[in-house]
Amino acid sequence: MRRWIPAARAERGEPKRSGRRSRAGDSGSEMSLDTVEAENAALRELEEERDILRKAARYFAGETRW
Repeated sequence: MRRWIPAARAERGEPKRSGRRSRAGDSGSEMSLDTVEAENAALRELEEERDILRKAARYFAGETRW
C-alpha cells in the first residue's frame, strides 16, 4: 500500500506529499479551486460506484436460496 498510493498519485499528476498533515490555517496548505473541484468529481464518482455495488450486493443476496 505504501508504494501503490504514491504511484497512483504520480500517475494522476498530483504533487508529492510529505508524511505530515498540515493544518488548514498553515501556509502552503491552500488548494487551488481546480484541484478541489477535481477531487470532488472523483469523490462523486466513487460514491456512485459504491452505491451501485451496494445495490448489486442487495440484489444478489436476495436471489440466493441456499
